[in-house]
Amino acid sequence: MAQTAVEIARGVRAGELDPVQVTEEALARLAAADGVVGAFRRVRAAEARAEAAEVAARPDLASLPLAGVPVAVKDVTEVAGEYQGWGSEAGPRTPADADGLIAARLRAAGAVIVGLTRVPELCIFPTSDDPDGIARNPRNPSFTAGGSSGGSAAAVAAGLVPIAHGTDGLGSIRLPAGMCGIVGLKPGRDVVREETPGWFGLSTHGPLATTVADAALLMSVLADRPEWATLAPSGPQRVATSTQVPFTRAPLPRPLRAAVDQAGALLGSAGHSVASATPAYPLRALGGLLARWFAGPAEQIEGSFDLSRLQPRTRFHVRLGRLTARLVNDRARDEWQAIAARFFESHDVLVTPTLATLPLKARRWHRESWLANAVPSVRVAAFTGPWNLAGYPALSVPVARHPVHDLAICVQLVTRPGGEPVLLGLAGELESANPWPRTV
Repeated sequence: MAQTAVEIARGVRAGELDPVQVTEEALARLAAADGVVGAFRRVRAAEARAEAAEVAARPDLASLPLAGVPVAVKDVTEVAGEYQGWGSEAGPRTPADADGLIAARLRAAGAVIVGLTRVPELCIFPTSDDPDGIARNPRNPSFTAGGSSGGSAAAVAAGLVPIAHGTDGLGSIRLPAGMCGIVGLKPGRDVVREETPGWFGLSTHGPLATTVADAALLMSVLADRPEWATLAPSGPQRVATSTQVPFTRAPLPRPLRAAVDQAGALLGSAGHSVASATPAYPLRALGGLLARWFAGPAEQIEGSFDLSRLQPRTRFHVRLGRLTARLVNDRARDEWQAIAARFFESHDVLVTPTLATLPLKARRWHRESWLANAVPSVRVAAFTGPWNLAGYPALSVPVARHPVHDLAICVQLVTRPGGEPVLLGLAGELESANPWPRTV
């Protein structure tokens, strides 16, 4: 089994591991398995070897938090010498002159970027496939790895890399984490600050990892918050559990309900108070989410993507976004934030299922119609999307396995702004009380 990021960095800092050898081992795993997993759009083999040698020669090696750790980066951010693909054949192919915020922080921390991971076109849908491949769930390849950070989740769950970068606009970190059975954290709004937040403030950067400690370590680097790398007991928390599907109250598969009950029981045994309670999800929030989901990609492509070369489903989505852009405003967000704030006056943490349906099958979803993609997308993301609009931190963590499909079942932990360490602490308690298989 591959070492964790914490173990690799510790070994490299102590001189017990060679960053070049660690990178070679990661590239060997990738070469052996990614033909099935489909996690990567681009493997940076030669570049990664050179970067690993540079890390090994750094005078500050003994202080680097990610010393020599192989990392996968979602194909949506600037990496020097690479173009941002965004899962599309319609965008520019001009390589970036310099690293963006994410790659710069990873490199400064001593990480080695081994490749760029597969995403759906413009990251609109929760399945990560393109004309060149399908990101599959390593635990059961007949199912998708999710999206839009599906390639990153697949790379981690398959043990190709210990940690990966993702972004989350409506659940795009938590959904693939929930499908692949790993840890995924969406931090609160503005925790990872960028000049222009994606999708009118819905989207943010976060970590995917097989352990809570690794997720905390990567989050500490992405957010430039070194203190978050150390997991700390959160103290007794008032935990609310809810299995009511937001907005629609649609039926929920029994294994997803059972996972929330199991998580509640584990947290209760750990000394937290646990009760059933559900936020009053306002219907206006659903409208606010959909307006941003449509208009965000439409705004993104202006002046840089060729509309005629987009996939048909994406082209339809963008046209909807141009029609609905005028509906994007702060009223729905403000109303929902006020309701969420009142809920978290009486509760410290909310536990829900991560997914509202079972994972989708792996297939070439990009060839399907917009409606065939949109309906399952909205259904599966029902629990995750509202917290992007609110800007609250939320984390997906494994707790159980599906009795038939051998898939992990995960729950979502949500808390008030600034509570990322609380979520990581509680997830660490669940991990200790109920260990899960790290990789396939």
